[in-house]
Amino acid sequence: MSQQSLNKVALVTGAGSGIGKAVAEALMADGFSLVLAGRRPEPLLAMVEAARNRGQDAIAVPTDVRDPASVDALFASVEEVYGRLDVIFNNAGVNTPAVTLDELDVEQWRNVIDTNLNGVFLCARGAFRLMRKQSPQGGRIINNGSISAHTPRPYSSAYTTSKHAVLGLTKSLALDGREFGIACSQIDIGNALTELSVRMTKGVRQANGEIAVEPMVDVSHVADAVRYIAALPLSANVLNMTVMATNMPFVGRG
Repeated sequence: MSQQSLNKVALVTGAGSGIGKAVAEALMADGFSLVLAGRRPEPLLAMVEAARNRGQDAIAVPTDVRDPASVDALFASVEEVYGRLDVIFNNAGVNTPAVTLDELDVEQWRNVIDTNLNGVFLCARGAFRLMRKQSPQGGRIINNGSISAHTPRPYSSAYTTSKHAVLGLTKSLALDGREFGIACSQIDIGNALTELSVRMTKGVRQANGEIAVEPMVDVSHVADAVRYIAALPLSANVLNMTVMATNMPFVGRG
């Protein structure tokens, strides 16, 4: 357990499964008190029970990151229970079926933008507001980007657009947070093996039109990347205006 993280509070969105669950469990292992946010209460409550059985501190706050009122209620809960927030991992995200732009339904587009982009904005705004006014001031915002924030895969216009926009938001927050001790970072993951991505082990479309099996990375490596950033002193980002993007191109792209 890291002594540096003792008594610190972290929030993970999309915490009920996949990357979010792995990161939440890793941060709890490092001594953070955890706020677990997601749309499905059942897996969040199961994680809270398991954490408390281990003598760890966690709360579940069912949240729809697309809904400003739901996000406001999330941060009201964080402030009421803990009084501060040291780290947020903006992880909640969705995708669409792999179709050409003309076949993409408007509601599918909106759902991706509302979740992957507007959800990150709403949660980052809530975290920024709390981190700015708390004492001691400051904290870390970590956004889950993607290799798609830089290079698209075929038939992914909505997802790629959302992740390119998240990269711009990350860079802006890294600048705007400097005077308040708020650091903003982004991890750009390739193919992390979770229950949601196991289908990719059977092959996915490549830029040349071929279907190929892509390498996958153990999700624990993603969790390790987030916990490394979470443990850094704020001066590693804030004083140097550094945006830390942990790219994992060696595991394919996602």
